[in-house]
Order: sequence, then C-alpha cells, then structure tokens
Amino acid sequence: MRIHHLNCVSSCPLGGRLMDGRSPSILQRGELCCHCLLIETSQDLVLVDTGFGLRDVIQPRSRISPMFLALLSPDFREEMTAVRQIERLGFKATDVRHIVLTHLDFDHAGGLDDFPHATVHMMRQERDYALKQKTWLDRQRFRPQQWNSRQRWRVYQPAHGESWYGFSQVRDMTGLPPEILMVPLPGHTYGHAGVAIRTPERWLLQAGDAYFYHQEMDWENPRCTPGLELYQTLMEKDRTARLANQRRLRKLRQAYRGEIELFCAHDPVEFERLTGTSIDIPLGSSEHAYHPGLVTGQRHVHAVARGAA
Repeated sequence: MRIHHLNCVSSCPLGGRLMDGRSPSILQRGELCCHCLLIETSQDLVLVDTGFGLRDVIQPRSRISPMFLALLSPDFREEMTAVRQIERLGFKATDVRHIVLTHLDFDHAGGLDDFPHATVHMMRQERDYALKQKTWLDRQRFRPQQWNSRQRWRVYQPAHGESWYGFSQVRDMTGLPPEILMVPLPGHTYGHAGVAIRTPERWLLQAGDAYFYHQEMDWENPRCTPGLELYQTLMEKDRTARLANQRRLRKLRQAYRGEIELFCAHDPVEFERLTGTSIDIPLGSSEHAYHPGLVTGQRHVHAVARGAA
C-alpha cells in the first residue's frame, strides 16, 4: 500500500492570525487545511475523510449552513476536492471503495457523494447521534444533504479487551486491510475517532479534530491560538473527554515519538511539514514538490507493511 496526503479545500476563517497562528494580520481571513489521506491498497483505494465535495463547491448554500459559510468562508476550488485530486493521479472515483470517517461534520463528509461505490466506515455512536439532529448546532454541523451514501454506511464499536498503545480500537473493518484501525477519540463529537495506519517505518495517526493546532501537542508548553480554542469550545460535545484525549495524545506523542506520526485534520503547519508542499497546491499538480525523506510528496509515499500490527 501507498499513502498520499491531500488538502481537500481549505477553510478561511475570520480572525486571521488569531485562528491559524501564521497569517500576517487578524484583519484578514486565516487558512486552515482539510487534511485527508488516500491509501492505495493492492485491490482498491481507501480515503480517510473526504473534506468538501464537488456539490459543496457547486452549490454551497444548499449543503452547508449559512453560519459556517460566513464563519469559515471555504476556498471552494474544484481542483482541491478529493475526487479531482484522485483523478489527477490517474484513478477514477469508482476506484475508491472505502471511506473511513473521523466524524460526520460537514467539512469532513462533504465529498461522500463523489464516491458512489465506496463503503463508508464510522463509529456507531457518531452515526446514531448525528442522525438525531437534536440541537440547533447539530443541524448546522451534521448535514444530511451530504449523506446520499447512507445505505452504504458501516458502523462499529470499540473491541473489548484489545488496545492500541493504551487506546481502545476498532480493527478488522469490513473489506479493509488489518493495517488500518479506528481509534475512538470522543469529545469533539460523541463518536469522533482517529484513524491509525501501520507503515514499515511507523504508525500514522490522523487524529481528526481531537485537536486543531500543532502546539497543542507540545509536551512542555501546550498552547492553542485564541480563535481555535474558542472554536473547539463551541463545537465540543464532551469537554471532559476532549481535554482528556488531548492529554493522552500528548503523552502518546512524547512516549512514542519515533513510532507514531501524529497529525490532526486542520493544521497547515503539520500538513506542510509532512508533505513539503503548500496546502494550496493540489496533489498531482506539476507544482507539487518532491522532498525525499518526508512522509509523502507527490512521488514520495509510504509503502505499508502487510501483516504488521
């Protein structure tokens, strides 16, 4: 297997530097990525999250809430959608047979409709709570307009008696190789999960929205930008669980720095460190850089060891 990193449409939130920590001013909009993974297996393709999709780009007002459109102002470029980046690599949308979701927020599940042959894997609690649409904010973040794939959803609960570095886990997902696991990390949503992938060199853990800013994982002085701290508080479903999982992830990173590559869904610093490429350049573009030794660029990708666990 091989792994590619994709930014599937950036969000450009109000607050600039107060959000992303690196924009020149607080008066301009910031820029956050939507960090997805494309995994080439021996049989088909697997996506970890989808980011925004083609229909979001074409008709955003029919699919995304006005509040989040105003707050985040996504940079709706068709070439940045997962399906267009995958096609640029020479594949077809129908080659994607599995999608593993960290959670069902609109900016993680917007591209589900672009992959009509894909089985969608998520935590049972994520599906069950999102379908209830219990609160006003739930109806803004969980968008059934994006869920024509619902009949292809497969849901899971953590395995009893098995752990991944002390975290509960879901392994042996239907049709997926054993090197791909879900790691429940509730807090941001009730059924939120990270996705862990075993490579010959190390584990990769895409932690979704368990945290938003790279310095939150600093062992000695964890910190977050004021804007992203406020946003995480606004969106959290279980504050105690969210903060506890952040502490556990910091400990994991500190203890297993050489064994686990940890990154979240929206931090542009992490994305560019891993790829050596700007978040604004789509995968497969002639501008996409090649940086030997990084996790992946356009051409430099991880080969995943079969049977490793």
